[in-house]
Amino acid sequence: MGFTAAPVPLGIDEQGREVLSYVPGDIPREPLPAGTAGDDVLVALARLIRALHEASAGWTPPPDAVWGGIPGAGPAAVPPVGDEPELVSHRDYCPGNVVFRGGLPAAFIDFDLAKPTSRLYDIVNALWWWAPLRDPQDRAPAFTDLDMPGRTAVFADAYGMTGQQRRDFVPLARWVAHRYHVTARAAADADPVFKRLWEQGAKDELPRAEAWLEQTGPAIAARLTETTRHRYR
Repeated sequence: MGFTAAPVPLGIDEQGREVLSYVPGDIPREPLPAGTAGDDVLVALARLIRALHEASAGWTPPPDAVWGGIPGAGPAAVPPVGDEPELVSHRDYCPGNVVFRGGLPAAFIDFDLAKPTSRLYDIVNALWWWAPLRDPQDRAPAFTDLDMPGRTAVFADAYGMTGQQRRDFVPLARWVAHRYHVTARAAADADPVFKRLWEQGAKDELPRAEAWLEQTGPAIAARLTETTRHRYR
């Protein structure tokens, strides 16, 4: 069965622009409102990503496929994520790319950064935005005091993360945070939009996220593996 919670390509218009079907729903504005901070949102998001992964698994892209990316990332020689690609997936679950219906995630849009990746990278990216894996001062007010290890475990259970994925989560999350920092800095030098984002806060928020993950990572790992023991013993 295919994945239907995404736009359908309809062709190219006379100006060379891709035309997509309309996806009804609402996009939450940042800072994320309190209604998006519940565990039910994490559960719905995890299940939606799992459905996308199941639909994508086994599909082989054509050898001449062209993938999008962040400006400046190539010249910066950003090291690749340290896990082997398993499938093609979205890779960018920022709030602007998640469509809500009835107060819960219901679809994804903006597949500009889709490319071969791993299930775990997609999970890390989703939780980067939606746990979120950030220093408390850089979260929306509704998320400031939430239990990040607990929220990570909620997502893990809803997705059905394996024991190996749970053990690998924190090391990959720390590496991804560092990679986002390096990539954002390179993009700021290459593109005026990214330069503005860098100057408006990313230059301070990203190193804080790295430091926060260094400090909080052991607690997240402990909660994930504790959940594994309880589920499989």
